[in-house]
Amino acid sequence: MIQIRRAGPADWETLKEWDRHIPAENLKKSLENGFVLIAEENGVFAGWLRYNLFWDSIPFLNLLFVVERFRGRGVGRGLTEAWEKEMAKRNYAAVMTSTAADEYAQHFYDRLGYRTVGGFFPPEEGYELLLEKRLNMEDKNHVCR
Repeated sequence: MIQIRRAGPADWETLKEWDRHIPAENLKKSLENGFVLIAEENGVFAGWLRYNLFWDSIPFLNLLFVVERFRGRGVGRGLTEAWEKEMAKRNYAAVMTSTAADEYAQHFYDRLGYRTVGGFFPPEEGYELLLEKRLNMEDKNHVCR
């Protein structure tokens, strides 16, 4: 069974081995800020989700990665849904992420209720889709912060 938890200082060595998408100092800051969730199965590292705040006010999923042998077993969905639930509890009205238009991930996010709200062309790359999901729309007191 997959367990999802907030990453802590003891996860530093594992994360710096796997997450080479950003400089180690930035990864360490994300870890210190509590912006990393980890998935494990029986204590074995299965993947992670790292986020930050877009415009300093909207939770933005920067990276979702599932170790290959755990793919297709709901780990990515579990990490994403745990993150969304936490963001809703923190009273955020929406979450965002992005993916390349030619990547399968856009279909994954579509199945989770994300909708395309824009896009752009990063230098020397393909079109990047910006995706958003509204949280707790029935709660009129929710705010983007």
